[in-house]
Amino acid sequence: MKYLKFIPIFIFTNILLSQDRNVLYEIINDVSSERIKTDVQKLVSFGTRHTLSDTISNTNGIGAARRWIKSKFEEISKECNNCLDVDFQKNFYKKNKKRLVNDVWINNVIAIQKGSKFPNRYVIMSGDIDSRVSDPNDFESESPGANDNASGMAGVIEASRVLSKYKFENSIIYVGLSGEEQGLYGGIGLAAFAKKNNWDIIAVLNNDMIGNIEGIDGVIDNYSFRIFSEPTPANESENDRKKRRFYGGEVDGNSRQLARYIHGNVKQFMPKLNPMMIYRLDRFGRGGHHRPFNDLGYAGVRIMEAHENYNRQHQDIRKENGIKYGDVISGVNFQYAKSLTAVNAINLASLGWSPEEPKNLKIGGIVEPSTKLKWDIQDDEGIIGYKIYWRNTTSPVWENSKFVGKINDYTLEGVVIDNYLFGVSSVSKRGFESIIVFPDEIF
Repeated sequence: MKYLKFIPIFIFTNILLSQDRNVLYEIINDVSSERIKTDVQKLVSFGTRHTLSDTISNTNGIGAARRWIKSKFEEISKECNNCLDVDFQKNFYKKNKKRLVNDVWINNVIAIQKGSKFPNRYVIMSGDIDSRVSDPNDFESESPGANDNASGMAGVIEASRVLSKYKFENSIIYVGLSGEEQGLYGGIGLAAFAKKNNWDIIAVLNNDMIGNIEGIDGVIDNYSFRIFSEPTPANESENDRKKRRFYGGEVDGNSRQLARYIHGNVKQFMPKLNPMMIYRLDRFGRGGHHRPFNDLGYAGVRIMEAHENYNRQHQDIRKENGIKYGDVISGVNFQYAKSLTAVNAINLASLGWSPEEPKNLKIGGIVEPSTKLKWDIQDDEGIIGYKIYWRNTTSPVWENSKFVGKINDYTLEGVVIDNYLFGVSSVSKRGFESIIVFPDEIF
């Protein structure tokens, strides 16, 4: 103990903070591949979960599936002293000429774990309930949807079971979204509901296919996964677009910062995995349930397998020319689904314990040898200070950082503003950080 006086205080503080974050290792270890397997098997047993399928039967169709999902959330809630508010979130849609051949109620299943400090700040993990075969309007044929997307839905249920053991400062939402295959209707409905009710959404982690490791290209890979994120908010103003042209930020929107946040946590706490940040809203010409949230300006990403197998997606179950088609359970690797569920769980937890982001971040340093940053200090005793990040303009990840304490401005001496991109995060006393914020004004 006598040697402590020789350790710089900021180093000692970082040691304590990193020890506090070790709870994320506990969360990783608690995720179970066997429970995910059991839940995928149950979801497959409903025969089809097509959005327009049977809603009356207790054993077949999307009605039975969503009621079972609700019952699972309710069981988990009982185990944590009713810590989850569980309900359906419903929206009615009229039939159209494309993929809704009948009028339908789109029922999302939602479980909210309320935050103790900021109950109106939400982190969302979503999976899709529905499935489909070759014909998107065929709501009667067998459509197990084992990987697409029972794997993602089972991951959401498992994450809720693991994280319900903890108390978070921000609220966490676990949700099964319906109507994805018919046009992202479940996400559209929930995003609109969030906007109407003024939810402060920190992040949306959409999980769509997290169980396949054998690609159509013949590659087998159980370590890599993709994080899709768009570069800038879809609803940004014309003024924001003009500012970006002169001050940068083409790849620094809120969804891209969320992708970097996830990437950083995985590299630190699950280093065997290979998180691939894909600079695209989604796969080429395709869509997922994070998009409706992106459309309204919320930070959202898609987390999914690295190598897709199109023989197992949106296919009638059959065998042709020696090739088996269909999204059946034999195509799901449950250890891999466990890993990607753990990716979600540690990031939900990290964000659940994160402080509010810095507000009104401004940057200055034109024709100067240094870079100046200033922001508003939050009135929050849980914040220990702020951390400045900077990186080369061509780097996909933040390369340099400096913790500067609980102050509202700082000058990076000798760091020329022209050569780097900058951001700032808030740091809690437990060591959890907010998502990094990119400057939106100059001074």
